[in-house]
Amino acid sequence: MRFSAAMTAEKWLPGQIAARLAPLLRRVDAVLFSTDERGEAGRMSLVAFAVRIVSAAIAFVSQVLLARWMGSFEYGIFVLVWVTMIIVGSLSCFGFHTSIIRFISEYREKGMLDDLRGVLVASRLFVIIASTVIAALGMAGVWAFSGRIESYYIVPFFLGMICLPMLALSDVLQGLARANSWAFAALVPTYITRPVLILVCMAIAVAAGLAPTAETAVLASIIATYVTTIIQLISVTQRTDRRIPAGPRNIRLGYWLKISLPIFLVESFFFLLTNADVLMVGFYMEPDKVAVYFATVKTLALVHFVYFAVKAGVAQRYARIAHGESEELGGFARETVSWTFWPSLAMGVLVLLLGEPLLGMFGPGFADGYPLLFLLVAAVVARSAVGPCESLLTMSGYQNVCAMVYAATLALNIGLNVLLIPTLGLWGAAIATSAAMIFEATALSFTVWRKLGIVMVLFIPTKRTVENA
Repeated sequence: MRFSAAMTAEKWLPGQIAARLAPLLRRVDAVLFSTDERGEAGRMSLVAFAVRIVSAAIAFVSQVLLARWMGSFEYGIFVLVWVTMIIVGSLSCFGFHTSIIRFISEYREKGMLDDLRGVLVASRLFVIIASTVIAALGMAGVWAFSGRIESYYIVPFFLGMICLPMLALSDVLQGLARANSWAFAALVPTYITRPVLILVCMAIAVAAGLAPTAETAVLASIIATYVTTIIQLISVTQRTDRRIPAGPRNIRLGYWLKISLPIFLVESFFFLLTNADVLMVGFYMEPDKVAVYFATVKTLALVHFVYFAVKAGVAQRYARIAHGESEELGGFARETVSWTFWPSLAMGVLVLLLGEPLLGMFGPGFADGYPLLFLLVAAVVARSAVGPCESLLTMSGYQNVCAMVYAATLALNIGLNVLLIPTLGLWGAAIATSAAMIFEATALSFTVWRKLGIVMVLFIPTKRTVENA
């Protein structure tokens, strides 16, 4: 006998209350137990959100402990290095970590098993080779420009390059797992296992008498990243091999790159846009200011995670129905806007209520970032009102125009940071980031309306009579 939220409420709650809750609880049952693609996407988003909630708590605790152990200056150095490595690691995939979702869905749907086996092998090999080359070039660059880099950044950045191949491979494995709706295999290694291992390794290092410096933290991150990614590789490979029968492989690397590179541009602009403020603060200000700003952004993470959770859950379904009935695609796309907005609003209010004491846990001076949260939360909630537009565009074949939107947004963000940080400090970074997020949401929702005829904006009527552009 299967659990039902609606039937349980009917049995245990007063009749009037149960009747009012019935529509909502039936939707919960549909998400949890429906066997169709909509239910699968809903469960993926729900699991992704739950994992991100747990991850946010783990990340927050670990960052508080790191800040306490290291002090704001060393913590600021580590933050800048680690954020840079995460960005470059994702870029080293050249779009394969997202395009693999589209390829797997397409090839499985069409029964093109030779191509499916080929892309599974080629994507991982290509990313490992590309990221290793980029890591080597990065090390050479740090050595060549060591005279122009602040001395306290040189060793941490050099060590950080060692992580790149495993960070890139982990992103591809996450995309492969998402394509198969393996929510835990996609998200747990990156968002739970790795940060826990970083904290454990750092705690062991401090207990063993090593100085709690940025170099020590980067070494802990290297160990944690390699252990996590290797375990993830073994697990995902075994599950994939059980699902796909052995046979010949058709390698179409040129075609796959042609599709992946525009997606790479979209993901690159998006990732840089998400982290540009931290990088720009690091460029203009001292490490202790980077630490305060990063702690503020980490506190904001619960609001961000709603958007990322929905995006993780719906990409596969977008890919499946993008070339089918437009009404089905439009209905599901508009539904995902509600999935994104209302939880984001609730999380935003929670973050503003608890933000000041949470920032104070990082140490003296970190609460200075609390006023910034009001502006940043408002911008994140505003962006959530249009849902995961870029996933819809990418999976519908409009990755090129999506890349153009992100390029414009990134240019706006960097330009505003350059203008505002020297005069306004951390407020300049917050203003620049907020303005860029609102521009991004507006441009993406307008592009979805023009290209697909879908209104992905909350509180705006859904009908449109204009022909697709």
